[in-house]
Amino acid sequence: MDIAPSLWHPRWGSRWGTSFVSAPRAQGCLYQYNVEGPLCDPTVMVVTDDPQSAGRAPSSEPSTWCGSPTPEIVSFHPSGGFPGTGHLAHTQEGDQLSPHSAPLSLRPSLHNLLMSFDLKPIRFLSRLPPGGPGCVRKLSLNLQYQQEVRPSVTNSSPSDGQALSKESLGHALPLSSPSPEKARGAQLDCSEEPLWTTRADGRVHLRVHPTCPQPPYTVHQMFHEALDKYRDLSALGFKRQGVWEHISYSQYYLLARRTAKGFLKLGLEQAHSVAILGFNSPEWFFSAVGTVFAGGIVTGIYTTSSPEACQYIAHDSRANIIVVDTQKQLEKILKIWKNLPHLKAVVTYREAPARKMARVYTMHEVMGLGDELPEETLDAIISAQQPNQCCVLIYTSGTTGSPKGVMLSQDNVTWTARHCSQAGGIQAAEVQQEVVVSYLPLSHIAAQFYDLWTGIQWGAHICFAEPDALQGSLANTLREVEPTSHLGVPRVWEKIMERIQEVGAGSGFIRRKMLLWAMSVALEQNVTCPSSDLKSFKARLADYLVLAKVRQALGFARCRKNFYGAAPLTTETEQFFLGLNIHLYGGYGLSETSGPHFISSLSNHRPGSSGKAVPGCLVKLVNKDAEGVGEICLWGRTIFMGYLNMEDKTSEAIDAEGWLHTGDTGRLDEDGFLFITGRLKEIIITAGGENVPPVPIEDAVKMELPIISNAMLVGDQRKFLSMLLTLKCTLDPDACHPTDHLTEQAVQFCRQVGSSATTVSEIVGRRDEAVYRAIEEGIQRVNRKAAAQPYHIQKWAILQKDFSVAGGELGPTLKLRRFIVLDKYKDVIDSFYQEQKK
Repeated sequence: MDIAPSLWHPRWGSRWGTSFVSAPRAQGCLYQYNVEGPLCDPTVMVVTDDPQSAGRAPSSEPSTWCGSPTPEIVSFHPSGGFPGTGHLAHTQEGDQLSPHSAPLSLRPSLHNLLMSFDLKPIRFLSRLPPGGPGCVRKLSLNLQYQQEVRPSVTNSSPSDGQALSKESLGHALPLSSPSPEKARGAQLDCSEEPLWTTRADGRVHLRVHPTCPQPPYTVHQMFHEALDKYRDLSALGFKRQGVWEHISYSQYYLLARRTAKGFLKLGLEQAHSVAILGFNSPEWFFSAVGTVFAGGIVTGIYTTSSPEACQYIAHDSRANIIVVDTQKQLEKILKIWKNLPHLKAVVTYREAPARKMARVYTMHEVMGLGDELPEETLDAIISAQQPNQCCVLIYTSGTTGSPKGVMLSQDNVTWTARHCSQAGGIQAAEVQQEVVVSYLPLSHIAAQFYDLWTGIQWGAHICFAEPDALQGSLANTLREVEPTSHLGVPRVWEKIMERIQEVGAGSGFIRRKMLLWAMSVALEQNVTCPSSDLKSFKARLADYLVLAKVRQALGFARCRKNFYGAAPLTTETEQFFLGLNIHLYGGYGLSETSGPHFISSLSNHRPGSSGKAVPGCLVKLVNKDAEGVGEICLWGRTIFMGYLNMEDKTSEAIDAEGWLHTGDTGRLDEDGFLFITGRLKEIIITAGGENVPPVPIEDAVKMELPIISNAMLVGDQRKFLSMLLTLKCTLDPDACHPTDHLTEQAVQFCRQVGSSATTVSEIVGRRDEAVYRAIEEGIQRVNRKAAAQPYHIQKWAILQKDFSVAGGELGPTLKLRRFIVLDKYKDVIDSFYQEQKK
């Protein structure tokens, strides 16, 4: 469809009223408004910022308007129908429209003009091209759903069916304030601030440096930019009663503002926290973003936390509000409320309270309360925020003691979300909208940054898995959503691998042989030519006939960026997925580095490494040994503000020059790729003085023996090394406890070595001779590959139960909690060395 707009010019007025230049709408981003107002008769306004679409002045007249080749806004009466001929609305010169070159935020006259109209429902005339003109997107004044998006949402759903009003529009697009780019350019003077603080209301000196010179900016400014670019794109996807529904970035922003105002009405104080205890959901995101907008601090609590653990975090962070998703989580808080002097309210979102209780609200009620607060109140709080103030608290899992509250600044959030994700190859929505499944705990640094903050930065579409994702439903969600980017802790990738192996073992002879052939071909191709896009005919055939179908069945048909983090990945798992043409890219970072400080990508990958340092991030190794292994120390914009209320711990972690001492050991190769070798606190120092990193030995045992689920090396201050082993068994889907039943892979191992056992108790209780002999032989093979005699495993034991989160041996991200295991199985460990004491 063509348009023929008549042009209005502030100098020549309406003399061009009959001059038209036809332009196809496909070339520009065009919007139509049905407008009525005091300044003009009923008219239709067409908006574009594409010079090709706007039309040009006649060649006999000057063709510039305040430095711009054409006006960006043209209007005409539809007297001849639309599209067609017409004449210009009589707009007064005092209501001039601003030139194309001026930022929208600096156009109060344009804003006043539009606000004087009674805006009718908008009709979207042309789909936004990726990276298309910005000012047109700014003038899309509605919250229309995209195609396939369901606008009707139930009362308990996140959106509450909200439509934009003229008042909310002014705050969704704060036209009177500087644009995000200009605000970002304003220099923040924090030269007098210290490098770290332990106060929630403290400020720090930002590490702006020639390696990372980008001007700092706040979370609200980051969201404001996203709103400019992605407002009509789907931001959040969630399932209600079996149907996927979606929320646009415009709705997301307004719902976060309503939540922020609701929290303020409930009594949220500056630099106090809002603790969120619930599974991933849109409400989690609204609560987190709303907390930051309101000047509070987001504090996630793992859903598996005990009431005592919840009390510790809520008390330490001075939580004014706790957000919970279920009755079970609400009961935890009710049990400890009397011990939380700062707690003013509890908010529920997935399950409403069983009965009405004082100071317990639903999310819907909180948003209603927020509507009572003037927008100007929230705007004042937002405008006072600085990039060097705390906005996020990440509590460590407490594997080495009490949890520590890692304080992250707004600059930590915005810089990391932009630059670390860029290094990992995450695309902006202008190029390709990333689709991500959110299922890992948002209280963990990796998931919160990957799903929440990076999603806002690049306009990703975040789809929420069901609460039982890790008990089996994740596979269905992946198939339905088909993500383009996926993050999993190593144990998640291992579970996927084991499931494929089980299915393969149960398949017919021909199918099984075809899968093994295809995987061997792909593995050879990826190992021998890891960086080549040129595949052999055999490799392409194997992928077409077999592997592409496997990836589709997994939900990874569109996924090109598969990441792992939070723990090391075994070589077996990495090679297995290479055999499926799925490259797993590692990274390295901590809560104290706002997530990834090192990262791998398609063009920046080396097997077994954690990638290279993100551009702008610095690294050095201290106290290196002869092999170049030393403690990893990090510096840059990712480094945290300090541990809340823990001055001693903070001063131990951050030195006088601002370097973070991680406590991890590693080496850098000649190209700058980082290889993690262990953790200083995990290094086993034998009685003979040998330093033994346990992880490589543990991984070698698990690779040698497919029946082994977890292996933990012990022997600190002992004369020799021993090992605790657990067997692979199924999980109870309800309680998430390991059962007594072996997995299909473990049963298959038993059959291969001559055992008929199907349960752990059969093997351990009867000391199954075939299985014990096979494990001993496997450990001897590992010993033969060891560097020296002190690295040999001399004794081992199989435990009755596998390690689990419920049992306490694993943290929320399935990381081994060694000190807990040492204490829990002290008697077993002592038995290894009793004969030596006699």
